[in-house]
Amino acid sequence: MRRRSMLLAAGAAALSAPFGGRAFAAAPGGGPLLDHDTPVDLDGGEYVDLSDRVDALAPLTAGTLVVTFRTTSHNAAMTLLSASDPTEPSSNITVNLSGGALQFSVREKGAVLINVMTRTRYDDGLRHTVAVTVDSSGTRLHAGGRQVFETAPHPFFGAVSGLGALALGRNLDSDHPGGEWFCTGTIERAAVWDRVLGEAELVAQSPRPDLADLGRISTVLNSDTPATWVVTGDSITHGALRTNGWRSYPEHWTERVRWELGKPKNRDFVIDSGVSGATSAELVTLFGERVTAFSPRVVSIMIGTNDIATSGLGPEVYRANLVSLVRSVRALPGAPVPVLQSPNPVDPAKWPGRVGLSRYAQVMGEVAAEQDVVFIDHYDDWLNGNGGQVPLSLLNDGLHPDQRGHHRLAVKMIKDLRVFDTDSRVCSLRIP
Repeated sequence: MRRRSMLLAAGAAALSAPFGGRAFAAAPGGGPLLDHDTPVDLDGGEYVDLSDRVDALAPLTAGTLVVTFRTTSHNAAMTLLSASDPTEPSSNITVNLSGGALQFSVREKGAVLINVMTRTRYDDGLRHTVAVTVDSSGTRLHAGGRQVFETAPHPFFGAVSGLGALALGRNLDSDHPGGEWFCTGTIERAAVWDRVLGEAELVAQSPRPDLADLGRISTVLNSDTPATWVVTGDSITHGALRTNGWRSYPEHWTERVRWELGKPKNRDFVIDSGVSGATSAELVTLFGERVTAFSPRVVSIMIGTNDIATSGLGPEVYRANLVSLVRSVRALPGAPVPVLQSPNPVDPAKWPGRVGLSRYAQVMGEVAAEQDVVFIDHYDDWLNGNGGQVPLSLLNDGLHPDQRGHHRLAVKMIKDLRVFDTDSRVCSLRIP
């Protein structure tokens, strides 16, 4: 049964009472020491008290922590799971969301033993499964079963003395006797193992696993190692003429990554090798100069708007060219990550010969699914965001996106690659 929050008279601070769920110790043999798998809806003032299980976790110096959740707000800080010494001001091990980013911290009597945070965000209202694995080789953060961050320090539960509180949805210490960093959303499950789970096991623990390539892109975004991004395609990627002096979508992406994500990401490079009039066939032929030459880490391909108007480049040839491009990207030194981005829809009244572009977007989606490639579907996004009709206000000449259309492309890319932030000037930009 759930007991609702009560207000403390002093300071009108919310004190959340624990409410029920199933938490149990598993039998020996590799199963979780803790597995709370009853979903709980948290309103930003409630929590689930699991303190009767904290003794089983307190000695752990290595293991795995997994939480499946879905947020319903963009709180600055939201605890997913925390174990703490409630008699000290800062002695805890906590997995939480900070501005939507996944954060893992361990503190012992005020000393910060580890405090790491991703640049990728997970407060988008979708179902996510995050994990922390710790052993003598380091600490790794995972999303959807895929590693997204790693670091050498490796403190775990055993690094914090006096653990007496364990909860989903809040952190507890002597400075905050009613709790802090409350979660708003649903926590479906939280589990802890005394061993490190491998990738296949982490994928199996994720009801909604991520593509391996999405994990690799997240790793690039979360790493401080400089990376080169190549964004290639036709005139839409080129961004020539039709943006009326505003930024194109590759330029918005550049600002988001190279500036807003903070240093040292400004040492990343984003190269726009889109060329007006390009087709998938031309990109296959000129792959060396438009992709290979830049030694990329990630390669985005948006192509197809000219294919439909070019003899000999029907949907099946287009399909074969996309497969060739994906394979060519993967075959480059360092095995760069390919990303496919569909073309946007066009005004059927002005461009009746390109009405069938929907089939090309569909083919690209099919290739992405077959090749396990991240697919950013602008065609579907534009139609679904406008009642199934082509949003003419996003087009300059009925075919090329204008400045508003390019920003719409950029925001979709930013969301799908998990770096959307409502406080970002790029993400929140309003174009008159």
